[in-house]
Amino acid sequence: CRDDQPQRDADARARALAAAGAFVVPAAEQAALRGRRVLLLDDVATTLATAQACAAALRDAGATAVAVLTLARAAS
Repeated sequence: CRDDQPQRDADARARALAAAGAFVVPAAEQAALRGRRVLLLDDVATTLATAQACAAALRDAGATAVAVLTLARAAS
């Protein structure tokens, strides 16, 4: 829901602060999530800040559970 700076060189705390509240589910899509379990795909996980922020937005929109699947884990 907002533009942000690249997080490539940010530490875990800075990434978490940048990602917090950065994602929202549009109101028109929230009904489709209510009571559903969601699988969130992330290509590379570094600190998981982005995945956690996305999962929070999905839960706030009504998803009952969010699982995260990543292709790779980067060293942080």
